[in-house]
Amino acid sequence: MALERLKDMIFRLSEKINKQINIMEVCGTHTVAIFRHGIRSIIPSNIRLLSGPGCPVCVTPVEDIDRMLFIAKKPEVILTTFGDMMRVPGSNGSLYRAKAEGADIRMVYSPLDALNIAEQNREKKIVFFAVGFETTSPLIAATLYEADRRGVPNFFIYSVHKLVPPALEVLINTEDLKLDGFILPGHVSTIIGSKVYEFIASKYKKACVITGFDADDILNAIAMLLMQIIEKSPKIEIQYRDAVKPEGNPKAVEILYRYFEPCDSNWRGIGVIPNSGLRLKEEFLHRDALRLFDTPEIKSVEPRGCQCGLVLRGIKNPPECPLFAKKCTPENPVGACMVSSEGSCAAYYKYGAS
Repeated sequence: MALERLKDMIFRLSEKINKQINIMEVCGTHTVAIFRHGIRSIIPSNIRLLSGPGCPVCVTPVEDIDRMLFIAKKPEVILTTFGDMMRVPGSNGSLYRAKAEGADIRMVYSPLDALNIAEQNREKKIVFFAVGFETTSPLIAATLYEADRRGVPNFFIYSVHKLVPPALEVLINTEDLKLDGFILPGHVSTIIGSKVYEFIASKYKKACVITGFDADDILNAIAMLLMQIIEKSPKIEIQYRDAVKPEGNPKAVEILYRYFEPCDSNWRGIGVIPNSGLRLKEEFLHRDALRLFDTPEIKSVEPRGCQCGLVLRGIKNPPECPLFAKKCTPENPVGACMVSSEGSCAAYYKYGAS
C-alpha cells in the first residue's frame, strides 16, 4: 500500500479515537527506523510513539560492565565481545579504555569468532561477553555445542542475555506509560514466534502487531493497532508474515533451552525482572566465566545526571536528559543509550525529533 494511502488511513482512524494513543516499540531496529523514516512527523498528534528497552547493549547494567572489566584485566584472559559493548561506560572506564591500558580485549562479529580465538590460544582463557535478546542467544548456544564438539576447553561465556516477554509485562504495569499497544520486535519474533505474546492481549487487553522495518511496514502496523483499539479487539497480529510464524523457529528455541534456562535478571533503568534473563544449565556451568573467576563485590555507580533508565522505560525522551547533546554525545557517551546504534539517544541525536 502506498505511503500516502497509509498515512491517510491512519489519520482517518485516529479521528475515531478521542484520546491520546500511546504505542511503544520494543526493538532497537524499529526505534532507528522510526527516526530514519520520520514516522513521528507524519502521524496524527494524538498518536504518541514511545521507545522502549529494545537495545540489549543499553539494558545491560553497569555492574555487568564492571565485572567484565575486572575479568578482562587478568593476564590469562582474552575477553571477546561485540563492538558496541566496548564503549559502554562502567563505573571506572570502558572496555575500550581497559584495552588501551593493556588488557587483551578483542571485538568479534560472531561468538564463533571468539571460539576460533580460543582454539588458536589454548594457553589462554577466552571469555565471550554474551549480550543480546532471543535473536542472538540461540547462536551462543550453538557455539557452546561447537566448543564441545571441537574439544575446546578454554572457551567461556558471561551471559547477560535478556528475554523480551517478561519485560513487556513490566512495561504494561508501569502506570506512567498508560500503554495502549505495542509494535512488537521483528527479529526476536522470528525466533520465538507470536504465541508467546498472547498474554498481552488476553490478560492485559493491549493491541499488538509484529512488523518489519520499512516505512510502509511500520505505518501498516500503526493502522492495524488503531483498528484493534477502535474495535476493542486486542490481539497479536503479524504484519511481518514473510519472516515471522506463530510458532517461531522451533529448532532455534530447542537449542537455546538445551543450554540455557530462565533466571531473574537486572535491566538498566528497570531493575530486576523475574525470569527475564538466561543462565547456563547445571550441566554446562563449566563454561560459565563467573564460576571460573572469583569476582569481588563491586560497588557500581551510575553516571551522574544520566537519564538513560527513564529513556529505556519510555518515560522520558532523550532531550529531556540534561546531558543529552551537551556532555553526552556519540563521540563521548555518558550513558549506554548514546553508545549503541540502536539506542534511543543515539537515534535521536542523529535524526532529531522526526
